Amino acid sequence: MDTVASPSSVASDASDAVTTEVAIVGGGLSGLTLACALGSAGVPVVVIDRDPPSAQMAPHFDGRTTAIAYGSGKVLDGAGVWPYLADEAGPILDIRVTDQNAPLFLHYDHREVGARPFGWIVENRVIRRALMRRLAELPSVTHLAPVAVSGLDRSGPRATVRLADGRTVRARLIVGADGKKSLCREDAGIDTLSWSYGQHAIITNIEHELPHGGTAVELFLPAGPFAMLPLTGNRTSIVWSERAELAPWYLKLGEAAFTAELQSRVGDWLGRIRPIGPRASYPLGLMHAERYVDRRLALISEACHAMHPIAGQGLNVGMRDAAALAEVIVDAHRLGLDPGAADALDRYQRWRRVDTVSLLATTDLLTRLFSNDIAPLALARRLGMKAVNDLPPLKPLKRLFMRHAMGVVGELPRLMKGEAL
Repeated sequence: MDTVASPSSVASDASDAVTTEVAIVGGGLSGLTLACALGSAGVPVVVIDRDPPSAQMAPHFDGRTTAIAYGSGKVLDGAGVWPYLADEAGPILDIRVTDQNAPLFLHYDHREVGARPFGWIVENRVIRRALMRRLAELPSVTHLAPVAVSGLDRSGPRATVRLADGRTVRARLIVGADGKKSLCREDAGIDTLSWSYGQHAIITNIEHELPHGGTAVELFLPAGPFAMLPLTGNRTSIVWSERAELAPWYLKLGEAAFTAELQSRVGDWLGRIRPIGPRASYPLGLMHAERYVDRRLALISEACHAMHPIAGQGLNVGMRDAAALAEVIVDAHRLGLDPGAADALDRYQRWRRVDTVSLLATTDLLTRLFSNDIAPLALARRLGMKAVNDLPPLKPLKRLFMRHAMGVVGELPRLMKGEAL
């Protein structure tokens, strides 16, 4: 017996098949954002999530923070999520980029491109909580959790997701939002191009004496960039890229020694600092799928690309994937067309590939250019930053860079332009 996806279908017998328009495999931030966007437009959606919602709300589940670009904030607003996290989002009003504390630096002031902030820094658990609250309001969205996927069948007019508990979900389109080790990507036999940077990102948060004034700082050091990102209040998120062999040693330091290491990198602009919350690390590398679609399958976010956090664009690229795919699906759904048809999926892939490849190339170039201590390179990059910052003929280029940081350049989906789906 097939039942149309609804909150009540979660309680159906394990032998039942849930039928829906779109099945999203993966309950991460991008997958849940897509579900909220589609649900806001009335599209029937099932989200298949391996983690229980109660665990996802715990502080230890994901201690990371995310830089949400202005354009990504528009996506969350259009999906009805932003009101649930706005009060806990720290605005980015200035960005300062410096190379090993050299006097030549690059400074972005949001007032040079309008009254809007460049974006916001938000703890991942806050974003996840807001997404869950919005999902609960959407009658066309069913959230199955915790449940694992045991297999896929995409050979028929509808695709089937087989769950480990014996149930099945039948959909016109499967969206793989299941991360770097994507089962959906592997099932489709999609190869990837990937490499490691030999760095790990150490992440933690700090409290400090002095206000940050909404300033984000990217300090380039030979081992990798050290980012200071403004949270609400006198709190700052740290994303510290370090050589892979040294990261475990720093993580095991005692509180006083770890604080001293942080203070030496932060400097005195925030006064005395104190680490708060857990420490964690993860390896840094680049990954790109050879294609983003297959028969009745579309990949988004880290299922099809992963990049260095040097420019803070990782989740923002995933948000653009979600916004573009949501638009493709909604346009097809309203016309009574098949959102899993090849022409719809080709439209999504063409739309997203150029933007994604250009950002991957940019972050890779920046990582290689700045993660070293080669004197001629150091001089060239410092003079380049100084020229972009100060020379009047390069002011338009600087403003373009700032608009890129805001995520408002290129062929934008409707949600990113503040328009309804």
